[in-house]
Amino acid sequence: MNTTSSSTPHLHPTSGERALVLAGGGAAGNAWVLGVIAGLSDAGVDVVDADVVIGTSSGSTVAAQITGDTPPAALYTSILAEAPTAADRGSAGARAPILSGQSYLDWSNAIIASSADPSDMRRRIGAAALERDAADGSPTRWREIVAARLPNAHWPQQRVLITAVDARSGEPVVFDRDSGVELVDAVAASTSAMTPYRIGENRYLNGSYRRGENADLALGYRRVLVLVPFGGRSRMPATWGMDLATQVAELRAAGSRVETIVPDATTADLFDANALDPATRQRAARGGYDQGRTLAASLAGFWR
Repeated sequence: MNTTSSSTPHLHPTSGERALVLAGGGAAGNAWVLGVIAGLSDAGVDVVDADVVIGTSSGSTVAAQITGDTPPAALYTSILAEAPTAADRGSAGARAPILSGQSYLDWSNAIIASSADPSDMRRRIGAAALERDAADGSPTRWREIVAARLPNAHWPQQRVLITAVDARSGEPVVFDRDSGVELVDAVAASTSAMTPYRIGENRYLNGSYRRGENADLALGYRRVLVLVPFGGRSRMPATWGMDLATQVAELRAAGSRVETIVPDATTADLFDANALDPATRQRAARGGYDQGRTLAASLAGFWR
């Protein structure tokens, strides 16, 4: 397996014109990001044509969805037609059965609070997830759920980067079409939360533990657009530099122009522990769509 593994962006020597960064945000975040992209597209700004699409957690699902064969408008419409099922009730990064948003936050916040630095946190959270996995003998259905959400099982020719963390070593991982990992498995790994996702003999956890939004992977691209369901807030200590503001400052210092989109007042209240609830998806998608259409005029010059 030729998996790229790194916590530092300079080990990902990429460059180009435009990068689209899609951060995580649970069920609501997936829907909001798709809504924003559809709204921008319908207003004449096609961000899907980015030179690289970087996806983390629920954003990895969006990255795979928008670079498949289904146009953003159809993906948005499909959300409005959804009827949440028991199998889908849970985190954009959980395995069935149902995962409580508050229990996930309590579990992970305790590990973060006991950690000395990002590397220590990743090792600790990996060990805790592996312990949960060993205690749970039930088979996972997460791959089936993820596969059903993707319009295409194959990596696109367009450059797509999907983040994860190796649960055993705590090392950050970046999957792409040259990693020897199927697209469905990469997305399932990036969205895995309290229990690790198996790929061969390896185990992986949510990509947000790498560095939040992972916008730093866009280093070298001239224009970077970041869609951030949780508004750039970080549960990590500020001294760790895991927050979006630090990543944006690094990109700008390296010469990138950076724009961020965060939820406006119509949907901001969705992004707490309830963001994992599929019942939030339709309002999140509609709010994102309206926001995308509103922002299109101001973003057109930046993106084009």
